[in-house]
Amino acid sequence: MIRPLSAATFIIFTVALLAAGGAMAQIAPEPEQIEELLEGPAEGPVVMVNLLRFKKEADAPDEGLTGEQAYGRYGAQMVQWVTSQGARLIWSGRVDSMVIGDTDEYFHAIALMEYPSRAEFLRIIGDPRVAEYSVHRTAGLDMQWLIASTTTFELGQATANEDSDD
Repeated sequence: MIRPLSAATFIIFTVALLAAGGAMAQIAPEPEQIEELLEGPAEGPVVMVNLLRFKKEADAPDEGLTGEQAYGRYGAQMVQWVTSQGARLIWSGRVDSMVIGDTDEYFHAIALMEYPSRAEFLRIIGDPRVAEYSVHRTAGLDMQWLIASTTTFELGQATANEDSDD
């Protein structure tokens, strides 16, 4: 079922997209992408897989910093905010190498954030504080892939179920 995009959500993401400089180097979702997000399960947590590529040199207001350093300013504030709202940082780290796969895209870092639900994700990132923090995100981020994922089964559980069939 497709849930309609609220006017407030549409405005928040349209403003974020314009502030990010349009769709040239995508660092903000398109309205269709938010609609697709809302097509996923309404109940239960959603893990957002963040694939991040940083600018070599940050833009204003973080001139003199690398893109990664500017994004770090955003990340520190953002993690504190989202965790105070019931989300959690599962893991973050640098990309070292591509082991399987072949793509022209490359990323510098990955972060996994779990939100209580898709609606909570939108509520949390729609808060005016996030727009305030995002000046550092825009200054340092060259490109991002943000992938919504839902747990479908536990790998250990699948093995246990196979063993019990014997």
